[in-house]
Amino acid sequence: MITFVWAEDENGLIGEKGELPWHLPADMQFFKRVTLTGDVVMGRKTLESIPNPPLKKRDNFVLTSNENFSLKGVTVCHSKQEVLEKTKEAEKPLHVIGGVSLFELFKEDVDMLYRTVIHESFAGDTYMPPIDYTKFELIEEKKGHVDEKNKYPHTFQIFKRK
Repeated sequence: MITFVWAEDENGLIGEKGELPWHLPADMQFFKRVTLTGDVVMGRKTLESIPNPPLKKRDNFVLTSNENFSLKGVTVCHSKQEVLEKTKEAEKPLHVIGGVSLFELFKEDVDMLYRTVIHESFAGDTYMPPIDYTKFELIEEKKGHVDEKNKYPHTFQIFKRK
């Protein structure tokens, strides 16, 4: 099973100069809870945006064209096919966590979408590629709690491919 896990603002914004444009601990908890169920795959720039990579307690796969890239605790792949071959025997979800090029690459293969919508508009330079939601069914939706640590209204959504 292949999933996408991401957060976006009201306009589909997902990043600003390689970083998240917001601070929302509840989304980080949701991300962790989902991704701990399987392996994660990301691009090199997404990996480099993570404090103290790789992500703990998950097998981390990085898809990059950089033949010289390596990092302890990360399996480096150079094609979609290589990622699929190295993860197929794990029999657990493969969570695509970014960036845009990986979402584009896997959009025809994704089975589940785990999306956090932040009900604000932020400045940024990176947007989630369009997803044809007519091919998915919303199976769960939960409003996040706003408090002193989570200042923005947000909703967690889970979609399953029809």
